Amino acid sequence: MSLFKNPFDHQSDLSACPCGAHRSLGEHNAELALLQRDQQLQTAADEEKRLTNAVDQAVVRALIPNDITRRRVLHTIGAGTLLAAIEQFFPLATAREAFAQDKGPLEKKDLKVGFIAITCATPIIMAHPMGFYSKHGLNVDVIKTAGWAVIRDKTINKEYDAAHMLSPMPLAITTGTGSNPIPYTMPAVENINGQAITLAMKHKDKRDPKQWKGFKLAVPFDYSMHNYLLRYYLAEHGIDPDTDVQIRAVPPPEMVANLRADNIDGFLAPDPVNQRAVYDGVGFIHLLTKEIWDGHPCCAFAASQEFVTTAPNTYRALLRAIIEATAYATKAENRKQIAEAIAPAAYLNQPVTVVEQVLTGTYADGLGNVKKVPDRIDFAPFPWQSFGIWILTQMKRWGQLKGDVDYQKVAEQVFLATDTQKLMQDVGLTPPSSPYKTFSVMGKPFDPSKPNEYINSFKIKRV
Repeated sequence: MSLFKNPFDHQSDLSACPCGAHRSLGEHNAELALLQRDQQLQTAADEEKRLTNAVDQAVVRALIPNDITRRRVLHTIGAGTLLAAIEQFFPLATAREAFAQDKGPLEKKDLKVGFIAITCATPIIMAHPMGFYSKHGLNVDVIKTAGWAVIRDKTINKEYDAAHMLSPMPLAITTGTGSNPIPYTMPAVENINGQAITLAMKHKDKRDPKQWKGFKLAVPFDYSMHNYLLRYYLAEHGIDPDTDVQIRAVPPPEMVANLRADNIDGFLAPDPVNQRAVYDGVGFIHLLTKEIWDGHPCCAFAASQEFVTTAPNTYRALLRAIIEATAYATKAENRKQIAEAIAPAAYLNQPVTVVEQVLTGTYADGLGNVKKVPDRIDFAPFPWQSFGIWILTQMKRWGQLKGDVDYQKVAEQVFLATDTQKLMQDVGLTPPSSPYKTFSVMGKPFDPSKPNEYINSFKIKRV
């Protein structure tokens, strides 16, 4: 590398390339251009192959839903024979061509998308100043909104075409929990992790939740991962969240002010609220929520089922823009640039350093420590339907969801994994092959196929 060449040697070329494999920076850039061109050509070929496979998979799954049966058929007659048999009854080539050209005219170009000023909305926000929406022919007005109830009401009333929502909200809207039932969809998770429990500085010696009896704690909304994770955390430490503490809903932009005014003792909140409390010297970060459940979902991109079905091309373009922004946000080297883009008053209205500490994971905890947690917040758009089932179990556990629930049916109706799966492939992300997985929350395994057994296993619950 040029950095290790002797500057006092007349034969040394200090303008050589950064990688040290070329004689000059010009040669380095020329080869890099060739590699990028080849990569673009390969990407186009890969995308065509992915589109073809997507159509073929959909057709074969429709005809032979059971995967074991499909394998047996292929083993018995071979792929060629099965393909020929299908093409006798279904115009597979025509379907492939139609699917590849599914970018039809946009039904609507001018859109309004509501968001709350938190880093969980990063892909939705950054897609505006960084040009991801305009790239797909959309003129999107991202509108900063005061609270989650306002977000919900404005999307239901069609003042917003789509919105940044808490991942439990589309489930609550669809099941009529807290509002009239309206079919809603959640095609993409906006962020995973990215939350924390923050306490007032006067409680820095009360690190054991058993000492929190009588605390007044805030969460952003009743139907939020924040509410369910806080309740879960308290209950696992023997604290009944309905009798031993008070939990109140406070809009994220008002949380730090309430902590400073001593109206609350702490909160489980989205960032940058936690980091702003540290920045202002009024609170410390007790725990990142990834320590409760590493990889948990938080916020989401949501739209009514009516919008999805009446404006499919616009919906697809909007979702594609957000997933492309998400893919960009997954790369650590882009995080500082993103922080600068979303920190201004029109978006988060926060000091850049606060947003950077959240997105990069190098942060002050308010107790004199600087911590490095690169995945303090991360961005993974796939809407695992097992996430949806877990959320529904907590809604049921705490008495929000009444009556019998078909957990799997509701999760599959709302969490649109198939749409996201295809678009993730298009932008170079690797989606999972199945929308279901097991995971653990505070060491307790969750099996999405046994939701009622999971609910019944808890000592503290309202059911």
